Amino acid sequence: MSVLRSGSPHRPARSLATVAGILLTLVSLLLGLPGTAGAAAAQRAPEPSHPGQDWAGSQIARHEGTAAGDAPPAAPLASVEGVDVSSHNGNVAWSTLWNSGVRFAYVKATESTSYTNPYFAQQYNGSYNTGMIRGAYHFATPNTSSGAAQAKYFADHGGGWSKDGKTLPGALDMEYNPYGATCYGLSAAGLVNWMKDWFATYKARTGRDAVLYTSTSWWKQCTGNSAAFGAVNPLWIPRYGSSAGELPAGWGFHTIWQYTSSGPTVGDHNRFNGAMDRLRALANG
Repeated sequence: MSVLRSGSPHRPARSLATVAGILLTLVSLLLGLPGTAGAAAAQRAPEPSHPGQDWAGSQIARHEGTAAGDAPPAAPLASVEGVDVSSHNGNVAWSTLWNSGVRFAYVKATESTSYTNPYFAQQYNGSYNTGMIRGAYHFATPNTSSGAAQAKYFADHGGGWSKDGKTLPGALDMEYNPYGATCYGLSAAGLVNWMKDWFATYKARTGRDAVLYTSTSWWKQCTGNSAAFGAVNPLWIPRYGSSAGELPAGWGFHTIWQYTSSGPTVGDHNRFNGAMDRLRALANG
């Protein structure tokens, strides 16, 4: 006759408790893996500490230098002269730029989800009132908030678009991180997905595909030279020298070339790659 030892009936209960403990441990581990919602929230960087000093190209010369003494190249016949400005330029002398032949401008509107350019109205409306075609751009900080959140903030704070023939689609400035790790602590796939989120949200809000500002060197280093955007998003490329140079993967040509950071009146000068009628077509969508 077998003897039932004390405690035997409780063995199944202890087994269930053990299984539950293991499951709880696994869930906790999963929540700590990269790419999960918990980890993403924990990895968010603080809001920018000096956004007024970060503009399109502010990090390019610092990391890539200049070529040919930063001298302006000869302008091709089918091109349009432009500039880009931000709060570091203060109130801009738009009539001076117009008289020198400048016909379009991009103005920094926002950075992350906490900064708006205090000179935006003077710069954005001033260029328009002088007769220029103008647009707004957003300085991206992909480690502070999602692409969707930053696209919405941009669209709500100057980055909108209207079919008036004088408003360019918004632009996304993707360049070296002025606050830390060059690629914002994200993997190449993470950065590409962040931009896809930004572009999709911006198009949903405005109906336009945004322009992408980036350098080939940063693009190769931080996105693995992704070709995901070349077929849709016009390229605005910075390179301070005699040519736009090698383009990132996916683009067969550039739309805008930021060719100097030391041009007259405002520093940053650009060339649109086409005649005025093509620039108007970009504005009209």
